[in-house]
Amino acid sequence: MPKQGDLSMATFKMPLSGDVVQSISPWTAFFSPIGSQLGVININLGQSSAPDVEQEVLSDVGTYGRQIGRIGDALIVLLEHFHPQSPLTSEETAAIAALKKMLNEVADVKQKHGRPALRPHAATA
Repeated sequence: MPKQGDLSMATFKMPLSGDVVQSISPWTAFFSPIGSQLGVININLGQSSAPDVEQEVLSDVGTYGRQIGRIGDALIVLLEHFHPQSPLTSEETAAIAALKKMLNEVADVKQKHGRPALRPHAATA
């Protein structure tokens, strides 16, 4: 105990200079959604007219990748059964060729990761 008249220094700490103890779990730090941020990945849903509906579809129905994958698979089935009654224009043929190319590239990535993948047949168009 200091005696009267003794000079003593008061304990003084600058902001953010004290002891800090914080447990950081990499799973919660990087994978817990906070607002529109998921860890270090920003997800901007844009100017949706119904953001609550879009959020529920993404969380309860399927991610954008899953939705696009299923749409692509359905398009492959439709292309297989597509038999136009009149010849396609060059623009229409090019559009179908571009779609098939993209669907094949998606199938390549899926197969690379051991996932099943449908592929469009080259003869349909």
